[in-house]
Amino acid sequence: MSAVEARLAELGLTLPEVVPPLAAYQPAVRSGAYVYTSGQLPMVEGKLPVTGKVGGEVTAEEAKGLARICALNALAAVKSVAGDLDRVARVVKVVGFVASAPDFTGQPGVINGASELLGEVLGDKGVHARSAVGVAVLPLDAPVEVEVQVELSGE
Repeated sequence: MSAVEARLAELGLTLPEVVPPLAAYQPAVRSGAYVYTSGQLPMVEGKLPVTGKVGGEVTAEEAKGLARICALNALAAVKSVAGDLDRVARVVKVVGFVASAPDFTGQPGVINGASELLGEVLGDKGVHARSAVGVAVLPLDAPVEVEVQVELSGE
């Protein structure tokens, strides 16, 4: 077990299986020392636990928890091409999309769920640049979607 996966276990988390693509794309691709994930939905065992708009059917706190799931799914996607999460030198960028009710403006707080998980798991290597964007709708009516870019060590 890698040190990162041991840290996940300490946090009471397990790395899920990679979420299969919903369309014509790969969950993650590697280019040189970098891994880019596709947008990760908060899928748990092949299903979305919640659907709808944040600030409408979904609370900001629920959505923050869903963003954590997205980040965990992103780590699984990174591992699928990196082979070992201990090779992550740093998270470079996180982009989070929040399906928002028209008057919802708390996107940064929602995407903090993903950012905080990456920090808890990776420590200083999890500190990153970030965008948090409100959108009208996401695939499958998901409330949140997160993509991650990481740099690998040993390249």
